[in-house]
Amino acid sequence: MKLARLLTHLMFTISITFTIFSAHAVDSVEDEYEQFNYLKKIDTCINNIKKSGLYDGTQEQLNQYCKVETLKKSFKPGRYAKRILEEKMTEFNPFVITPHKPSYILPATITDNFNREPYEFVEDYALGMKIVEAKYQVSFKIPLNSGDLLTRGDGLYFGMTIKAWWQLYSSEISKPFRETNYQPEIFYRSPLPWKPFGGNMGYAVSFEHQSNGQTQILSRSWNRIVGSLIFEKGDYMLMFNPWYRIPETDKTDPLSSKGDDNPDIEDYMGNYEMYAAYAFNDHNKITVLVRKNWRTGNGAIELNYTYPLQKKLIGTIQYFSGYGESMIDYDHKQQKFGLGIALTEIF
Repeated sequence: MKLARLLTHLMFTISITFTIFSAHAVDSVEDEYEQFNYLKKIDTCINNIKKSGLYDGTQEQLNQYCKVETLKKSFKPGRYAKRILEEKMTEFNPFVITPHKPSYILPATITDNFNREPYEFVEDYALGMKIVEAKYQVSFKIPLNSGDLLTRGDGLYFGMTIKAWWQLYSSEISKPFRETNYQPEIFYRSPLPWKPFGGNMGYAVSFEHQSNGQTQILSRSWNRIVGSLIFEKGDYMLMFNPWYRIPETDKTDPLSSKGDDNPDIEDYMGNYEMYAAYAFNDHNKITVLVRKNWRTGNGAIELNYTYPLQKKLIGTIQYFSGYGESMIDYDHKQQKFGLGIALTEIF
């Protein structure tokens, strides 16, 4: 009786093990077949274009074009995914600068609470600053790999974002650039296989440095590791970006170049941000950025609305409320409103 039970148990275990192994083997075969089909479609695309005799670009650009065309047919992309795919078409073209974050020029912004405190060590300089100033942001990225790294459609990039606040209307102090923030980053981005609610998902991991390039008493900076979870479908996109701040040593002297310039920055900037974008149509779009530290209650919200002006000119309206509109203002609360032109959009 015991022997019969043992044999039954053994047969059941073997059956389960075989079933699992078979399922895994089938999945592996299906994955390999899908990959083979994917590569075959790319090769067919390359050969067809070469046979046409109409292409005179580089082999690398042709490979990238056919890879993207094949990817486009493998799923239903929303506006954000379409933007990524279209960028991949041209990111190896030496005459194309690939956008990263939105770029814009705001000739006029106004604040309800201008922060003069950091500049008060030069009295006339601080008093000469106006509550109306210009602001711009320029952002681009460069691919660091030409093929797939870990998954189909992924990529490793170097990104650079420069944001500046220009006291354009302060003639008494020679119209200086009051603040400039630099944000270089290395990031990896990849699609995910999940398709919740008929949409698409992806993720990114980045190492970011952000600073205002100043020395000593005006210096502000931090380094972060940022994770991003992305969902997009049709006309909208949602992104959740939590981060970990890389610790720095305390300053022994406020005027020392070594040590943490802003040890309490997370009290105001928090540990994550939420980003959302929606297109009402091809010309009217809105983005929302929200940051929050739930322990201190501090945070910020930024709204950007873009609309058509004339031909390729895109108008933009920006509203900001909270802490951290710039690095020098990370612990300063204010509301700002700006008008200008968008050079690139989120999609």
